[in-house]
Amino acid sequence: MHVRAVAVTTTALLGVALTAPLSHARADAVGDDGPTVVAHRGASGYAPENTLAAVDRAAELGIRWVENDVQRTRDGELVVLHDESLARTTDVEEVFPDRSPWKVKDFTAAEIARLDAGSWFGSEYAGARVPTLEQYVDRVERNHQKLLLELKSPGLYPGIERQTLKVLANEGWLDRRHVAARLVVQSFDADSIRTVHDLKPAVKTGFLGTPAVSELPAYAEFADQINPSYGSLSMSYVSAVHAFTGPHGRPLEVLTWTVNDADTARRVAGYDVDGIITNKPDVVRDAVD
Repeated sequence: MHVRAVAVTTTALLGVALTAPLSHARADAVGDDGPTVVAHRGASGYAPENTLAAVDRAAELGIRWVENDVQRTRDGELVVLHDESLARTTDVEEVFPDRSPWKVKDFTAAEIARLDAGSWFGSEYAGARVPTLEQYVDRVERNHQKLLLELKSPGLYPGIERQTLKVLANEGWLDRRHVAARLVVQSFDADSIRTVHDLKPAVKTGFLGTPAVSELPAYAEFADQINPSYGSLSMSYVSAVHAFTGPHGRPLEVLTWTVNDADTARRVAGYDVDGIITNKPDVVRDAVD
């Protein structure tokens, strides 16, 4: 995840009626034993990010929640990759040297399937592929894990919200069991998250960013989580977020990113966050335990 401009119409957001602060105790995101640990792009500190190997590594570490990024190919396939360009995490420059700047949206799914998405991280991962969304959620399911799914740069991919929900439905991820406790869809784009909520109100959603406290009531109309960078976080801000109720009638949650060391993990846990997103989930888990 990277900080970027919030694609939201502030005037429209602030036109939403205020939600009264909760008077009852806040409910935790997914557990009662401290903040939930989420493996960022899988256990990306130990395996190439957003690959099936990273999902499996998280499972080996006993981590139940994994985060991933979704984009769309030229021929309409949803693939799991963070950057808009394939250059950083694949060998696309060698395989397609004349296709600069190597944007995901300019390549077909078949072309992307040819790329090595593991060697850049380590020789032991040579031959790892960029997974499709179907392959990714199937692996998460096989590992009995849970999914925090990020719609990456949705402005580049009109209709990706509906398409993502269709894939999730086809793969069995929109039944009551998954929607209740195993799936959250998030984005830096507030309009995109609002669209997900409108299309499938049962799905939990998260907004990536740190809206002003005065704007939180508006976000609470369509987002269950406010998920800021840890550098922008404070105890007072977390408390302010928790004071509002989200679209599913529960207090807004806070998952913070990307925390990779024990000291920072303990500090943000002390802010009473609901979850910590990390490349090194074992380090964070041991720190907050």
